[in-house]
Amino acid sequence: MSASQRDVKNRIGSVKNIQKITRAMEMVAAARLRRAEQRIEALRPYAGAIRRMTRQAAEAAGTEISGLPILREHDSEDTVALLLVTGDRGLAGAFNSQIIRAGLRAGREHEEAGRKVAYSAVGRRGASTLTFRGKDPVGRYVGFTDRPSYADAREIAEALIATYVDGNADRVEVFYNGYISPLSQEVRRETLLPLQQATILEGTEHDDTDPAHPDEPTGPHPLVEYEPDPEQILARLVPDYVEISVFRALLESTASEHGARMTAMRNASENAGELIEDLTLEMNRARQAEITQEIMEVVAGAESLT
Repeated sequence: MSASQRDVKNRIGSVKNIQKITRAMEMVAAARLRRAEQRIEALRPYAGAIRRMTRQAAEAAGTEISGLPILREHDSEDTVALLLVTGDRGLAGAFNSQIIRAGLRAGREHEEAGRKVAYSAVGRRGASTLTFRGKDPVGRYVGFTDRPSYADAREIAEALIATYVDGNADRVEVFYNGYISPLSQEVRRETLLPLQQATILEGTEHDDTDPAHPDEPTGPHPLVEYEPDPEQILARLVPDYVEISVFRALLESTASEHGARMTAMRNASENAGELIEDLTLEMNRARQAEITQEIMEVVAGAESLT
């Protein structure tokens, strides 16, 4: 075997080893994706109910939802807090980069409008990228993106609420990958605070309704009498609303990450298979050329003896 054939054979072996790794990673991501989908399905009814109750209580309270700091809309928007939900690991296609691009683009828009931007990041990828770009995040939440817990969401929500109540931010927005299918994720941008501008007040949301299992009935809403008054109820509901919104974003992001990684590893395995075929064909051609050359040398030697 010539040196060139030996090099090609070594390359084929290396690609086969990589293919085994990508296939294993695809299977692991697929298993984790199924668990993440189950957690999303279990959360959606509760999340939809909390967000719907918050919206209805805010509508009932009207202009009176300003008695408490968490319900008070600030006089001006000087600082905006942006939470970017990414993953701790890569190898998931554009999963992390599209969130970072969307968050930085929104940050530039706010800065052009004369506002300051305070970034926070979930996941090592988002935190490290923001630091690399000179936008050191004020909040770093890492180490749990593969399987986030409600305690993780509560920690993040409490920090966001404190930032808003203390006046360090006049608006809180979150960016995350919404899960549609293993092959499809979409970047979602939601406003959490102030409640008067929150995404839940923009009408029925995509996450509150499922075509197969709608959380909210269609048609007119029943009249509701609140006891105590809607403002006091909102004071209890808004922290839960922020927590459940963050938790839902974490779960959606986790499912999206596993789906994106599964798809990326499947594509990598298929590309490795095509490369193996091309290298095998190249090695066979080199072997055939070598055999042909040896036959020609034998024939030439035989002719010289006649």
